[in-house]
Amino acid sequence: MSLFSPEFLLTSLIVVASPGTGAVYTVASGLSRGANASVLAAFACTLGILPHMAAAITGLAALLHQSALAFEIVKYAGVAYLLWMAWSSLREDGVLRIEEATPKAARAVLIEGVAINLLNPKLSIFFLAFLPQFVATDDPAPLTAMILLSLVFMAMTFVIFALYGLFAAQMRDHVISRPAVLAWMRRGFAAAFVALGARLALTER
Repeated sequence: MSLFSPEFLLTSLIVVASPGTGAVYTVASGLSRGANASVLAAFACTLGILPHMAAAITGLAALLHQSALAFEIVKYAGVAYLLWMAWSSLREDGVLRIEEATPKAARAVLIEGVAINLLNPKLSIFFLAFLPQFVATDDPAPLTAMILLSLVFMAMTFVIFALYGLFAAQMRDHVISRPAVLAWMRRGFAAAFVALGARLALTER
């Protein structure tokens, strides 16, 4: 099957465009910190899936899938982090704090964005099941094919997340100039992180 097969590109688009923790965080960064932060958040979330793809390519994800203890440890670390993000979203000095781009703010976005996807064990399992489907059984270099597929997926992730974030950044002035809207926005993102945490908690190997 070709690297750029319509099946792979369409499936990847659906997966990336579907609302998830990375998309929610990128939108939140655009609303609270502006366009530059939204692009950095998209990059950080994309960077956070790199270890999962590496695990899928090297077979480490199979070990995670087989080890109930390892899976549960990573899963509940991710749940705890999402609940922390929910609580932080409600605070004025938390994840959705309104601030201009600074080196300190950039570091915070980078760390938070990477952690969101890094602490999600179902990504490793997903890529373990997803990538091999698009590598031909007679491919002379299956490892190279998996790496190329991963790079294409990561590029799509970055572009789509960045578009989400940039659109949100365009709405930033309308949000921060209205305290009532800002308050509801904080509650909405907190609820979204709680829902994502609950969905992760119910994930089975």
